[in-house]
Amino acid sequence: MSERPAISLGTLCLDCDDAHAMAAFYGGLLGWEVTATEPDWVLMRDPAGGVGLSFQAEPAYEPPTWPEQPETQQKMMHLDVRVVPAAGGDPCGPAGQEALEAAVAVAVAAGGRLAEHQPREDLRVVLDPAGHPLCLFLH
Repeated sequence: MSERPAISLGTLCLDCDDAHAMAAFYGGLLGWEVTATEPDWVLMRDPAGGVGLSFQAEPAYEPPTWPEQPETQQKMMHLDVRVVPAAGGDPCGPAGQEALEAAVAVAVAAGGRLAEHQPREDLRVVLDPAGHPLCLFLH
């Protein structure tokens, strides 16, 4: 029997209506740069390495409803984005809340919008330009 080949997750691909708008949003949020592009597809990678993000434009794309409701397009996944307070601040104290609100401001400036429904105090749900929910959470 031959050895098992190396298998690893290389990229997480999000369907959307505009791949380039999504890349602009996530680039602004995460500080990542585009590494490959086609008319309906964009790839980004973390400069520090790890799993990349890609975006595929789909002509029949429908944004998910958040929070989920019967008879509507459901989210199939969401991203959890870690927020770490600067200078070793305590994520459970005021420094954590300040960092979380600063991360929301970065996400909104990049083209996202704060979701109306916020399930917990220690995270914020933001919708990306295609309507995918993502959670900014304290770490």
